[in-house]
Amino acid sequence: MTIVCERKRGGDYLYHLGRNSYCSSVARKKGAKCSVSQAAELVLVLGDLHIPHRIATLPAKFRKLLSPGRIQHILCTGNLCTRESFDYLKTVAADVHVVRGDFDDNLSYPEQKVVTVGQFRIGLCHGHQIVPWGDPDALAIVQRQLDVDILITGHTHKFEAYEHENKFYINPGSGTGAYHPLEKFVIPSFVLMDIQSSTVVTYVYQLIDNEVKVERIEFKK
Repeated sequence: MTIVCERKRGGDYLYHLGRNSYCSSVARKKGAKCSVSQAAELVLVLGDLHIPHRIATLPAKFRKLLSPGRIQHILCTGNLCTRESFDYLKTVAADVHVVRGDFDDNLSYPEQKVVTVGQFRIGLCHGHQIVPWGDPDALAIVQRQLDVDILITGHTHKFEAYEHENKFYINPGSGTGAYHPLEKFVIPSFVLMDIQSSTVVTYVYQLIDNEVKVERIEFKK
């Protein structure tokens, strides 16, 4: 796994990735040639919004980036808390997968879910069930139980991404920067996964000092 800190504005990446994904989609439908991988798919990963109980809305700079038509799938770690938050995600992408957080009243959300995108099996779980919260060994047990290449969890409101025993673990943090009792300062964050063949390039978006910062993380099977 390689981690590279990027210096461009966050919007530059999402615009570029969205154009590539659109081009790939058109090429698949029309048989046209395209300069990007035919298998490219964009996956938005976010969660722990806690709207409106802990915070009013998603940061305006994030909402501007997450415009419709750029992203194919959304994986949400839960704690949407309201139907309105789910409906908003549906405006960003048609394919939305949500697991139930400890503050979600919607009992139709599952505790865990496995989604296949390209060549990757992706496991989704809120994370309050993990003891201790965010513990790598405990997360590895869940990864093995679900038999996934990538395990996505939340709950801690703190971004993390790392490779362990050839598997990839992601915590997108809190999309709104909502309060957490164990974190003095919560940085709003979300993750974009650009999945192409056996490679997933992850772009981590964080709102720091009212500026969107991006890091790039690459994982190969």
